[in-house]
Amino acid sequence: MFIKDYLKKNWGSPFIMMFIALLAAAAGCLITGAKNTAELLAEYAYYSLVIGVVLQLVCYIKYGEEK
Repeated sequence: MFIKDYLKKNWGSPFIMMFIALLAAAAGCLITGAKNTAELLAEYAYYSLVIGVVLQLVCYIKYGEEK
């Protein structure tokens, strides 16, 4: 239940975690010499980060700062 409650108040978290995973995969592809794949993964990672940050901002505005 903890994860479910956390994700209810942090909509952007899955996208930010996906950003980290995609960026790590891009680094791995770059190491192996697959430059085009690495660039594509890095682009998807950037989009995921932008979506995650926007969703986190929306959640912050919606739920406010809990005291």
